Amino acid sequence: MIEIKRPQELLRLRRLALAAQGLLHTQSFGRGLPGARDAINHLGYVQIDSISVVQRAHHHVLHARVPGFQPSMTNQMLRNGDIFEYWAHAAAFLPMADFRFSLPYKYAIKGGQTHWFRHPDRKLMGELLARIRSDGPLRSRDLETTDSKRAGWWDWKPAKKALEQLYMQGDLMVSDREGFQKTYDLTERVLPCHIDTRLPSVEEVASHTLDQQLRCHGLVSLKGLTYLRRNPALRKAVKDLVNARLAQGELEQVALPGGEIYMLESGALDRPLPRVSNRMQILSPFDNSVIQRDRLQALFQYDYQLECYVPEARRQHGYFCLPLLYRDAFVGRMDCKAHRKTRHLEIKWLHLESHGFDEEPFTKAFLDAVSVFSRFQACDSVSLSKCAPAHLTQRLGTALSALDC
Repeated sequence: MIEIKRPQELLRLRRLALAAQGLLHTQSFGRGLPGARDAINHLGYVQIDSISVVQRAHHHVLHARVPGFQPSMTNQMLRNGDIFEYWAHAAAFLPMADFRFSLPYKYAIKGGQTHWFRHPDRKLMGELLARIRSDGPLRSRDLETTDSKRAGWWDWKPAKKALEQLYMQGDLMVSDREGFQKTYDLTERVLPCHIDTRLPSVEEVASHTLDQQLRCHGLVSLKGLTYLRRNPALRKAVKDLVNARLAQGELEQVALPGGEIYMLESGALDRPLPRVSNRMQILSPFDNSVIQRDRLQALFQYDYQLECYVPEARRQHGYFCLPLLYRDAFVGRMDCKAHRKTRHLEIKWLHLESHGFDEEPFTKAFLDAVSVFSRFQACDSVSLSKCAPAHLTQRLGTALSALDC
């Protein structure tokens, strides 16, 4: 066990983690569509989210890592069979090459495990499956309903529930998307013929999980390896595998100042320290690098909460505050909204934490990041309403209003 005590040792771990996430360099995965494809293959998943005050999370995550990425490329990869849509710890796009590792959960649901619905309508599911088999792909909005008393988005019409059940248990896949309107088709018609469809053992899933997490995070904890996966057999298999690799010397443990234990490949701490530049990244609340909040706190001392789920009166930083990464530290958060009709990005609340950075390069990095981010939102202008520390409000506000987006 290596105890991390000195700031330089913690800095090394942070940079290993950020480099593994593809966030230290501008072209870690390349550019455009090939870069986006390589990024998803490396990260293992990109979470899908419907909140649209700025570009949605699945586009935002790729934009942060891939120069030249355009939101249309996500659906292009889906149609090309490079990725598929399913459940990771949440709804996500996943590499098509990893398809077989989605099968255990699909089989469990088909065998009676509940995901969304306790009592699926098997008769309606059979009718929908037959219709898709004979008539081709189907969108949920193609289905008619006579129910005029739907209570809200959670009160899905029966046919929509049946489609989702067929999708979750693996009979259907999403073949295309128009925004959040999904098109469903038979799995055998969507799945590329070369994809491995053998059901993996729990040990194979554990090995895949550990290898993938080490690749995209650099260092891992037992809790993080099975983040939000309530599968006792998988958790045991992962723990057994970690212990075996520790005993074989393939992995080593580090203890962070707060007592948290992480594993990384043996010798990783002896590699050259990844370099950083004076660059700021505006990240999604659902970014792979920040989604595990306990890890974020332990490794970066960054206490972050997405406050859209918090009652308005109790919010400290705004409805949809975005983490700000500068060099190798998380330095603040920014609550903003893209007004698409007027092509204006409104920064409602900018909160910067004190990290002792030189103000000039820090400010330049922030302005550069906002300029790039504004173009990604298709916004031509930017405004700032409130900032902490307060003395920066006027200076940053004036500079932002003059940005060439």
